[in-house]
Amino acid sequence: MKSTGIIRKIDELGRVVIPIEMRNKLNIQEKDPIEIFADGNSIVLKKFEPNCIFCNNTKNLTKYKDKLICEKCAKKITKLIEAEDK
Repeated sequence: MKSTGIIRKIDELGRVVIPIEMRNKLNIQEKDPIEIFADGNSIVLKKFEPNCIFCNNTKNLTKYKDKLICEKCAKKITKLIEAEDK
């Protein structure tokens, strides 16, 4: 990870402000959901983007049994099922 030199304090409620330059660079808008991860001794913030459970694609998603699947993977699964039925 590359240091930006930006330092922020955590307030009394545990909040930290993400600088506007960072939000603009990462296309994070007000009210966007953010995922929070622990990576060793680091806290990682990532813009939450729903993705395909198989390939992590974020385009053309369909929900099946509360899971997201992209169109490409859905077609592959359909072909596999059709091949099994023969």
